[in-house]
Amino acid sequence: MRNLPVLIPILPLASAMLCLALSRINKNLGKYVVIGALTVSFASAIGLFVEVMRTGETIHYYMGGWKPPLGIEFVIDEMNAIILVAIAAVALFVCIYSQPFFSEKTRRLKRQKDNSNYADGTTWLEKGGFYALYALLSAGLLGMTITGDMFNLYVFLEIASISGYGLIALGGDKSVMASFRYLLLGTIAASFYLLAVAYMYSITGTLNMADMAMLLAAHKNSPNVFIAVSMLIIAFGIKMALFPLHGWQPDAYTYAHPAAAPLIAGLMSKAPALAMLRYMFYIIGVDSPYVAKALTVIGFLGACGIILGSVMANAQRDFRRMLAYSSVAQIGYIAVGLSLGNAYGIIAAVFHILIHAFMKSSLFMVIGAVRYRYDEVLISKLGGLNKHMPLTTVTLVIAALSMVGIPPTGGFFSKWYIIMGSLESGHYFYLVVLIVSSLLNAMYFFRVLETVFINKDAELEEVRPKGRFELPLQMLVPIVLFGIVIIAIGVLNAHIVADVLSLGLPEVLAI
Repeated sequence: MRNLPVLIPILPLASAMLCLALSRINKNLGKYVVIGALTVSFASAIGLFVEVMRTGETIHYYMGGWKPPLGIEFVIDEMNAIILVAIAAVALFVCIYSQPFFSEKTRRLKRQKDNSNYADGTTWLEKGGFYALYALLSAGLLGMTITGDMFNLYVFLEIASISGYGLIALGGDKSVMASFRYLLLGTIAASFYLLAVAYMYSITGTLNMADMAMLLAAHKNSPNVFIAVSMLIIAFGIKMALFPLHGWQPDAYTYAHPAAAPLIAGLMSKAPALAMLRYMFYIIGVDSPYVAKALTVIGFLGACGIILGSVMANAQRDFRRMLAYSSVAQIGYIAVGLSLGNAYGIIAAVFHILIHAFMKSSLFMVIGAVRYRYDEVLISKLGGLNKHMPLTTVTLVIAALSMVGIPPTGGFFSKWYIIMGSLESGHYFYLVVLIVSSLLNAMYFFRVLETVFINKDAELEEVRPKGRFELPLQMLVPIVLFGIVIIAIGVLNAHIVADVLSLGLPEVLAI
């Protein structure tokens, strides 16, 4: 138990280093090592979550035995423990889901459409390279979640970003430009983050987050804090695709490799959002006048993103692009939750990070499965999907209803806590935004469901044989499991909020 914190990011990192070499020996060996590493990370995350909830104490792990502020620290408390479990779970099951895309038994695609170049004869380099990048991305996201060191967060952020660029670029011709655009903006974000850290380090002389929080207490009004807060908004705003810094996101999510898109869409923006929460509420503090103003700006940008993302999602014909613009709106919910600055707002933000990771991952797995079997991504081509892929359609319905905010799915309760926070803080404008966005969400997701259940059967031509089940079990099991998780999170929301999230609130906002 004492060494579990370091195993969580280190094992995927080590598997990434070994993946190519092992894949050279056997094309599947590297993949199995990555899956094994993610399985141990997932089990370790569950173990730490159980331990934190059992003892009620925050777990601290000191790298090399060097205590902070000199050494690097990993920290697991009630709030990030549950997010750690969610990230590890999504990383593991999406990795399992990805396997059929590289299967040697699949036939060459009959039609060569945009990004549809996944054929027989996958080489050890292609397969090993994909899973090496996948493990690196997983390690980066897990490390960002548990690190207690500001520069170490930058290291994990770059590990996740660079591997993400690669996985997006593997999607095909259009994905290369999408990846390059993300690379340019991501480099700007990383630079702003480092500058923000430098300004705070100049005041305190430490990089440990807990130590920084104590030392900054006497410098709340320092101009350096103002500059740092401004740069953090830009840095994390780009990384989490906060309006209007979301320009890289629609193409990146749309054209990413279909085997990695559920992980990228589900998690890439969540770890930076959690990092922004930690800086604003736990390190600098909501009592800083600069943070109070920053939260107002973040809330306004989030509200604009909610409306713009929902409107743009309604205009899309490509299901992947609809989901990408939907994510702009969903990030807006997290931003609005943070901007409320009260306990309900933080709970809403963290709860939405949790549930959206599963909602968006499951939706990208669904369209990835349709693309795998029929090589189609257009909404108009989903007619009769319920007849051909019934279990996949069930998860599509559950995830869609959760995105709209229909109880008892988890998506309803994250919006409910935003409503509670808005009423408590007197920000009634956000209530209007929430109602309008929910109606817009219903429009584009019910349009999809209408196509699936009511429109004439599209009679799509299979480009891969059906087999015994509607999909290979490696794909079908994670898809169905995520649908169950979405409902379970909604049903158990009271326990998650009361017994987990409320315990991890900052002292000034404790319920």
